[in-house]
Amino acid sequence: MKYDWKDAGEEWSESWGTSAAQWSGTIWPRIKDWLPASTILEIGPGYGRWTHYLKNHCERLIVVDRAAECIEACKERFASEPKVSGFVNQGGSLGMIADHSIDFVFSFDVFVHIRRDVTEQYLKEFRRTLKIGGRGFIHHSNLGAYNTSQEKQSPKGVRKLLTKWRVLDEDHHRTPTMSAQLFRSLSLKYGMPCLQQELINWRGRRLIDCFSWFERADVTGPGATRIVQNPNFMKEAATIKRAALASR
Repeated sequence: MKYDWKDAGEEWSESWGTSAAQWSGTIWPRIKDWLPASTILEIGPGYGRWTHYLKNHCERLIVVDRAAECIEACKERFASEPKVSGFVNQGGSLGMIADHSIDFVFSFDVFVHIRRDVTEQYLKEFRRTLKIGGRGFIHHSNLGAYNTSQEKQSPKGVRKLLTKWRVLDEDHHRTPTMSAQLFRSLSLKYGMPCLQQELINWRGRRLIDCFSWFERADVTGPGATRIVQNPNFMKEAATIKRAALASR
């Protein structure tokens, strides 16, 4: 089913009040130490919700999305910004981007839906396109960490009923084939050790999402990753929303 972009993705920031509040209160504090960056690559910009802010922190911003509609929308929205260019891709291919040309890779609320095989394809491409010392911030699924839990072993009909009664949390369409541990292993495989991972809840109790910070260091040995568990992420969102509403 084709997605209705009538609100240009703004609806996904409802828990924060606005996309501006989500950027300033949640995203910017987590990536500000890695910006500005000369060339930024954004995966899955949609209609440019985060592109709008990223463009202010670079000399060049490349946006890549598998949906041609999204890239056309970004080209129209940022037509007056020569630093912004957009491309349509398939799977995790980034063949349109030159080797060692990217300083910072960013993606938010996209990789949570991307399967393991495509995620690995992207990571392989990140290794090729990132400069040595280039960095990345990816928001991805951690639902795979719960695949062996007792709730997953219950019959599907029982799980559906328990979810309806809010005994179990919704999966929010997160891919079950990715976890924080797996992302960490795959990024290390391609010489990009995770420096930090933050496991967060998403409109529920389980930590089904993860923020991963990584750096292209061309090492494959075990690295020390700082892992933070944050079960209060949605409380953070609620606090930001209250502040945003109060400032109107």
